[in-house]
Amino acid sequence: MAMAGRLIDRLLGLPDATTTDTGMARDLRIPMPDGTTLVADLYRPRGAGPLPAVLVRTPYGKRQGLLRLFAGVLARRGFQVVIQNVRGIHGSGGEFHAFHDEREDGLATLKWVRAQPWCDGRVAMVGASYLGYTQWAIAPYADPPLEAMGLGVTASEFVSSFYPGGALALHNTLVWSSLMGTRDERKHPLHNRRVRAAMRHLPVGEADMAAIGRAEPFLREVTGNVESPEFWRETDHSARVAATTSPASMVAGWWDLFLRGQLRDFTALHDAGRQVRITIGPWGHDAKALRAVLIDQVSWLNAHLNRDAAELRRAPVRLYLQKADRWLDFQQWPPPETTPTPLYLSHGLTWDEPAQSLDPAAFTYDPLDPTPSVGGPLLAPGRGGQRDNGRIEARGDVAVLTGPRLERDLDLIGPVSATLHVRTGTGHADLFVRLCDVGPDGVSRNVTDGMLRIGAALGETVRAEIEMHPTGYRFRRGHRLRVMLAGGAFPRFARNHGRGEPAGRAVASRRVRIEVLRGAGHPSALHLPVWAP
Repeated sequence: MAMAGRLIDRLLGLPDATTTDTGMARDLRIPMPDGTTLVADLYRPRGAGPLPAVLVRTPYGKRQGLLRLFAGVLARRGFQVVIQNVRGIHGSGGEFHAFHDEREDGLATLKWVRAQPWCDGRVAMVGASYLGYTQWAIAPYADPPLEAMGLGVTASEFVSSFYPGGALALHNTLVWSSLMGTRDERKHPLHNRRVRAAMRHLPVGEADMAAIGRAEPFLREVTGNVESPEFWRETDHSARVAATTSPASMVAGWWDLFLRGQLRDFTALHDAGRQVRITIGPWGHDAKALRAVLIDQVSWLNAHLNRDAAELRRAPVRLYLQKADRWLDFQQWPPPETTPTPLYLSHGLTWDEPAQSLDPAAFTYDPLDPTPSVGGPLLAPGRGGQRDNGRIEARGDVAVLTGPRLERDLDLIGPVSATLHVRTGTGHADLFVRLCDVGPDGVSRNVTDGMLRIGAALGETVRAEIEMHPTGYRFRRGHRLRVMLAGGAFPRFARNHGRGEPAGRAVASRRVRIEVLRGAGHPSALHLPVWAP
């Protein structure tokens, strides 16, 4: 076992362990205020006295291989780790109600851990994704504060990830709800194929029946509240982020679905003068991200529980500039040398505002043959990230605008948005906008995109403000920028049926003509964060 631990540490590039003599106490029973009992495992160096505790709360099962590996890494460095199954998961009592019980249960668990004789009263938390969210459900309300937070590919609220731009994030919602709906079973070998096929099921509020053969509460809640996201208000902790005093280290990815929310959290903490740092790498919600999370959180815990000041000397922002193969350090987000610069829709794309009116960029969206999606920030491994967009750009239901070849490298670092003037044939439509990098070989690869659900009076021109995914990216000299406009990106987003009916129940549909106005009087443009140090 000691040799295996050393091998794991070496493969991860971690510093030498301080001990190889560690043990585990199984199934500690932790009472909740309502009488429910949650279970946890405790990993710690053998024979040690009271130590600070590292708390991890998970809906995936405390014996999950990755969590056990992580606990072993920390225990070999003199930490003790409490891994708890959240309510309703593998031996913990009650019923799992995604996101809703984590504040009350988390605070009760924190109080219990601090009172144990093996804890010296100091508690930190670490984890990624939902395990990061469970930290935000506790940290703003903990008294005394957590000693440290390690936040991997996560955010203080997930609501904006359920409904980006007001559209239903169908792919990610169905993938995760189907995972949670089958967590107590051996996964069927055709599970992924069934989930993928179920994305076409109508109404989408019952897609769980096609995917896993039963109703899944999380999917029902998400699809049933597209038009009323205030349902999730109690699960949104973003308003308390700035008041959180616990030192926080974040790992994010350019292709991670929670990047926008995580950058908002970072900015709130940084602007409030809190001790916070973030690393943004060239990965998504995947194994590469988890490796970076583990390494980052070990160093952060070492800094705040073992008082290793050397770990605190790096810049608050460290990011990877894609296609430049460079890591860059900054004091703030976005970098101060970044200039928001409009890229106008014209006959192609131009940096100069068009001086005359132009015909609209027009296309027709058919919900029965929805414009497909490729790449982007997805949960499913192997399907997200940067992809060839040629097959979609060749369709008749999109508009494609391309700029001239670049005479020099163009670096973008920061938030991206679009202001587009839009008319729709029914008053109900989605507008998907994507920025791509066209190489000398003619291949068009996505860089960033955004979605907005539009509701307007018939024939009304709407000024659509679309938040796109932040990026750090180099367009190389000789490449071209391309913008694709579409009425959907299926199944990443649920189709818009063009009738204004609730998204979760809609079945009938109408084709929708969409016109994006451009030129004088309607200067539609993308706003790009041009970095020029």
